[in-house]
Amino acid sequence: MKKIALPLLSVLLLAGVSLQARQRPNIVFILADDLGYGDLGVYGQQKIKTPNIDRLAHQGMLFTRFYAGTSVCAPSRSSLLTGQHTGHTFVRGNKEIQPEGQEPLADTVQSYAKMLQQAGYVTGAFGKWGLGMVGTSGAPDKKGFDVFYGYNCQRQSHRYYPTHLWSNNTRIELEGNDLTQKKVYAPELIQQQTLAFIENNRNKPFFLFVPSILPHAELQGPDDQYYKQYENAFEEKPYKGNDYGPGALVPGYASVEKPHATYAAMVSRLDAYVGQILDKLDQLGLTQNTIVIFTSDNGAHREGGADPVFFNGSGGLRGYKRDLYEGGIRTPFIVKWPGKVKADSRSNFMGAFWDLMPTFTQIAGAPKPPYTDGVSIVPTLTGKGKQAQHTYLYWEFHEDNGTQAVRMGKWKGFRKGVMKNAQAPLELYNLDKDPAEQHNVAAAHPDIVKKIEGYMQEAHLESPVFPLITK
Repeated sequence: MKKIALPLLSVLLLAGVSLQARQRPNIVFILADDLGYGDLGVYGQQKIKTPNIDRLAHQGMLFTRFYAGTSVCAPSRSSLLTGQHTGHTFVRGNKEIQPEGQEPLADTVQSYAKMLQQAGYVTGAFGKWGLGMVGTSGAPDKKGFDVFYGYNCQRQSHRYYPTHLWSNNTRIELEGNDLTQKKVYAPELIQQQTLAFIENNRNKPFFLFVPSILPHAELQGPDDQYYKQYENAFEEKPYKGNDYGPGALVPGYASVEKPHATYAAMVSRLDAYVGQILDKLDQLGLTQNTIVIFTSDNGAHREGGADPVFFNGSGGLRGYKRDLYEGGIRTPFIVKWPGKVKADSRSNFMGAFWDLMPTFTQIAGAPKPPYTDGVSIVPTLTGKGKQAQHTYLYWEFHEDNGTQAVRMGKWKGFRKGVMKNAQAPLELYNLDKDPAEQHNVAAAHPDIVKKIEGYMQEAHLESPVFPLITK
C-alpha cells in the first residue's frame, strides 16, 4: 500500500502538539544556593574555576545590577515565584515548621510556575524547595510543578548526605544515610533527575526550575575530581562542626579539614552540573529553542567554614548573606537565548527576582499576572521595544530586629532595627561613587532621605504571619 505523506502541520496535530506550543521556548532557570556575586570567573573570581557558567555568559547576556528577593533562602524564593518584593510576598522569613518544613505559601498565592503550567508547559523543580511541606498549601504540586525531586525542607538540606529526599509526595529513603554514615551524595541524585526531566520532555515546551543546594553549607562532597583540583591549592584552617555520628543533628554542619578546597570544589561541581544541562540540551537539539537563566538566591554565606573574604565572594561589595547591603542581595544573573539575546553582551538594567513573573509569562504567551511588583525584561533581553524601569527596588529582612532597604537609581537607603524603632536613622549611599557602601551621606541629602523613607512606607504591607513594624 502506498504511503501518503502528511503535511508537517498534520503530523504535529496528530501527535497532539500544536505548532504554537512547540515554537514557544523551553525555560531553564538555575538558582544557586548562597553563591556570591564574585564567585564566578565572569564576575571576577580568581581562585575558583567556573568554565561552564562563564561560557553561558559569553553566549548570552550578563547583568551587573540584578538583585535577589532578599538575603536569605525562603523569602527570596517566595519573591521569585510570586513576582512580589518582600514588602508584599507571603513568605518573608525563614520560619521553621516541625518536624520538617517551613511556613507554607498560602493557597491563594499565585506563582508563575502555575501560570506556565496552565499555559501548556510541563513543569519540574529539582533541588531545594523550602516554601511548604508535602500536603500543605505551599507544596510544589500545589504551586504549579508537575514533578518535584529533592529536599522539601531547607533545614534538611544542611546535610548533603540526608536520610531522605522527596519525589513529588513520596519520601525516598537513602539507604546507608542515617546521620552516622555517609553513603549517598544527594546533589548527584538530584542532578540525575534533572537531566532525566529534560530527556523525558524534549518534545513538549517545558519549564525546568533547578533550585540547587550548591554551594551552601555544609561543606561536604566526595573525594573526586572536583575536590582534587583544589586539595592542596590553598592555605587551610580546619572547621569543627557537628559531625555525622551518634550526636549528629539534622541542621548541623559537619567538620571539614580543608574548607577552602571543599567550597571551591562545590562551586566547581555546580559549574559542572550547569555544563551537563547545557550539553543535554545540545544533544537533544533543544538549545536553539531554550532560554537558560543562571542566578543565586542571595549573597555569599559564612557558615560551616565558608570564607567569602578569602575568595572575595561578594566581589568587593559590602556584606554577605543576611545583609541588605549590596553583598547580601546583588546576585550574578546570566541569560542565554539563542537568536534573541546578543552573545557576549552586558546589561546594567536595575532589576530583581520579582521581574521574572512578567518576563516568563510574556515569553510563554500566558495571561498577564493579576498582580506583580515586577516588569518584564524581554525588551532588555531582545533589544526590541521600550524597557520599563523601576522607580525603586525594595527589600525587607526579618531577622536581627528587622532591616529595610531601597535602591533608587544611584542611591541606596538602608535602615536597621525597625522592629524596635520604625523611625530609626536612615543610612544613605551613592553607589555610583561608593559601590562598597563605605560613606554614609544621609546628612548631606535630607531630600533623598525623605523620598526613600516615603518609599519604605509605601512598599511595606504589614503581614500577620511575618510582622516587621509595630505601631
